[in-house]
Amino acid sequence: MELQLIEVYIPAHRFERFLKEVEEYHVIEKWYTKISEDEQLAKILIEKKYAEEILDFLEVNDRGQDNIRALLYNISTYVPRIEVDKEEDEAENPEEKQKEITRASRHELYNVVQSSSTSSVNYIWMLLLSSVVATAGIVKDSPAIVIGAMVIAPLIGPFTALAFAATLGDYNLMKRSVLTCLYGLAIPVGIAIIFGLLFTLPVNSDEFLARTNIELMDIVVALAAGTAGAMSFAKRVSEALVGVMVSVALLPPAVVLGMMLGALEFQQALTPLILLMVNISAILFSAIVVFWTSGIEPVNWSEIQVAHTSKTYALIFISSVIIILAVMIIIIQF
Repeated sequence: MELQLIEVYIPAHRFERFLKEVEEYHVIEKWYTKISEDEQLAKILIEKKYAEEILDFLEVNDRGQDNIRALLYNISTYVPRIEVDKEEDEAENPEEKQKEITRASRHELYNVVQSSSTSSVNYIWMLLLSSVVATAGIVKDSPAIVIGAMVIAPLIGPFTALAFAATLGDYNLMKRSVLTCLYGLAIPVGIAIIFGLLFTLPVNSDEFLARTNIELMDIVVALAAGTAGAMSFAKRVSEALVGVMVSVALLPPAVVLGMMLGALEFQQALTPLILLMVNISAILFSAIVVFWTSGIEPVNWSEIQVAHTSKTYALIFISSVIIILAVMIIIIQF
């Protein structure tokens, strides 16, 4: 059982009504503290899957009205141990159990996405280093070095943030995520272009040749990578290993594309370009589907309509791109 603690700072005149309203939610334990004559503090212990409904209640009913503030904490241990009521668990409606939220709350995810959608100095340095390492791995034909580059490549964050923004219809967040994604691709392509200008192409490297050959199976791999990345993000589990899979789908094709552009092999550069576009489209498509099916959406009616329009058009556009690229792959193969 995963636990979280919500601290709610409530104006004194609103406190009694808040106590009655919070009783309607799944609360394990609660404590109250008087901070001053004008403000009270409520600490609410809950299961993680019920955090979003309480945060939604605070967001919808108290937005800008009474200056209510809330903080969310993850709890690793609680004493005494909470025992699961088996009878109550078995009596619960199976349909309701399937609808239970098994991910982090939308508010928690949005906070993480905000940082992932912005390009920081650390983000740029990690991109530079991973791009150099990936280029060296492809030249030396060393899968170990290429995988090492994928470990430090921070590409899962901005692409996941872009899919999340499209799901919520947050266009400001979407713009920031797009810019950060472009940085994430422009830097490795730029470094590889410099290499292509100075050195000959590593045509004997299997790592290089692997990105000059494209098949329909690459779409399946990219869809799996995007799904795994979105699921790890939604559940707030370690993204390190999943991030490697996403980076493998993006960084090596970008490096090979840059090498060919630097060597002025524009016709041959078409294949890694298509591979890169396929991987980007498939990752975004599967991530949006995961977020949509996870029940991530705003709570206000107007925002729900915007979100629905955003993710519908995003899926239609990305699906069209994938179909066009799939046709191009078939043409290239034959």
